[in-house]
Amino acid sequence: MTRRAVVLNGAFDPLTFDEAVDAIVGCLRTGVRGWVCTVNVATLMAMRRNTQLQSFVERGLLVVADGQPIVWCASLFGERVPERVTGIDLIEALCRRAAMDKTRVYLLGSTPALVARAVARLRERHPGLIIDGSDGYFPLEQATERAEVIRSRSIGLLFVGMGTPRQERYIEANWDRLGVGIAMGVGGSLDVLAGARFRARPWMGRAGLEWLVRMAQEPRRLTPRYVVTNTIFCFLIGRALLVRTKRWLRES
Repeated sequence: MTRRAVVLNGAFDPLTFDEAVDAIVGCLRTGVRGWVCTVNVATLMAMRRNTQLQSFVERGLLVVADGQPIVWCASLFGERVPERVTGIDLIEALCRRAAMDKTRVYLLGSTPALVARAVARLRERHPGLIIDGSDGYFPLEQATERAEVIRSRSIGLLFVGMGTPRQERYIEANWDRLGVGIAMGVGGSLDVLAGARFRARPWMGRAGLEWLVRMAQEPRRLTPRYVVTNTIFCFLIGRALLVRTKRWLRES
């Protein structure tokens, strides 16, 4: 299915969180391969200037909204997004189901120490979970070697935490070589699972303020990104509201 993801139109699969988990598990069980994209406001705005990233998302097996403002504003673009589906919550839910199905999991990204802690915590929370390998950041020239290692493990679920768009480039460039069932870019989720970063309170997520918590923890890296992307997003939403208001005035 081709999606127009320049702003919002047709970008997201209209699934609840539980439906998204069931869909991914169903693909694993039936041998349907592909990558899952969790798109927040920063990613959505990056897609406007990065055609490779936009193409990657358009070809995703499943695309969900990992950002409350996207859920709120989707209807302005004729989109139906029932609820926010976060990457870190997907990791937990999919690992729980993977433990039941004996699906093999691999974690890639973050530092070796942090990814090792993330592995330990996931195994503790999901008894029986088979995490058959993990690795931290690596030099670009070792990308093929890492992909071959992952392929040799017959991995069902691959979580790649390298940040956007690096993680998407890695998955796309090595897709055939990886041989995994489902791959998902998870950004900084591995750091959160390891305890090096903390999540916002649930009410902040519902209020669309989780980005403030992230920015407070990494101000130097994230402040420029959020200032630019949030400004552009607000401009686009404002323009959409203006167009809708003008249409309503003409028709009234």
